[in-house]
Amino acid sequence: MKHKKALMILERICKQIGTITKGAKIHNQYCGAFNAAVLKDNYEAVETIRRYFPIAIATRHNDNSISQTIAKYRGEFILKLLEDLYVDKESNSSLMNLAPDTEGNNVLHLAGLLAPIEKLNVVPGAALQMQKEVQWFQKIKKFMLPSKVEETNNKGQTPIMVFREEHKDLRKEGEEWMKKTSDSYTITAALITTIVFAAAITVPGGNDQTTGKPIYTTNASFIVFAISDAISLFTSTTSLLLFLSILTARYHEDDFLSKVPNRLILGLVMLFLSVTSMMVAFGAILYIMFGRGKQWILILIIVLACIPIVSYVILQYPLLSELVSSTYGHGIYKKTHYYRYRKKKYVVSSEAVVT
Repeated sequence: MKHKKALMILERICKQIGTITKGAKIHNQYCGAFNAAVLKDNYEAVETIRRYFPIAIATRHNDNSISQTIAKYRGEFILKLLEDLYVDKESNSSLMNLAPDTEGNNVLHLAGLLAPIEKLNVVPGAALQMQKEVQWFQKIKKFMLPSKVEETNNKGQTPIMVFREEHKDLRKEGEEWMKKTSDSYTITAALITTIVFAAAITVPGGNDQTTGKPIYTTNASFIVFAISDAISLFTSTTSLLLFLSILTARYHEDDFLSKVPNRLILGLVMLFLSVTSMMVAFGAILYIMFGRGKQWILILIIVLACIPIVSYVILQYPLLSELVSSTYGHGIYKKTHYYRYRKKKYVVSSEAVVT
């Protein structure tokens, strides 16, 4: 309710300012609020002011245009707002390909600078922070002319050179985090592989002395054991190889975009399937050996087997959720309320709009 009332007050203020006839006087009234909204990435305030004062899009902050301010301060939703407003129009490209700043930096140079600390801290972990920075750089790059992508600033640096220089420490931290995480999971996957392989060659109940086949071949519990043990062996081996591939990755900046996160996501999923099927196989062995005809033992086995499975989900789900959301979500636009906001229709009288 407070949020809606604030927007209503903003619209009333814009209407009142619209009664001022002198252009310079109007600009002085809204430019400070417009710049503050851009810096805070408040797309609703920017959209409201822009609807009443279309020329506000040309407002500058510290001698930077709106596109330069967006690139430097990571105005994700303001960028999306401009993209929606000027899609398939020449102004969409011109907004991002304006003259460089006093240091010769174009918009892509500014996008290559390290994000402000408050923007970085929104994302947990150096690897995901690096991924978000690469996503932002690639997003801005789509708006740039080919000549601007290779343009140099006063220091002779191209945008990608600026990005690598600014993010070398963050890239190193992200690499270390990924390797430490993968190293821990590698040990777990290796232990599971060893256990389930030993269980596969040590058949419960022994073998028939005549045929050499397992005694419980026709037993339903034995079939469950054989299938789940095989699944656990294959999935744990797969996860082990995935985690090893993370340890040996080259960690180029583009690797943080999807390659390394995809391997970690798939490795975590495979490890979960391995743990789950291992518990099923172990439970089937216990039931074959001690639980035949005893319902309470079966219930006890199920309850105890669920403990490590649930623990894995509770402990590892936050990491997996962040990885999936950051890699397969809306990219840099994660907040769905932006899309709900853009579906709203606004009716503004011609008297209220000051051109």
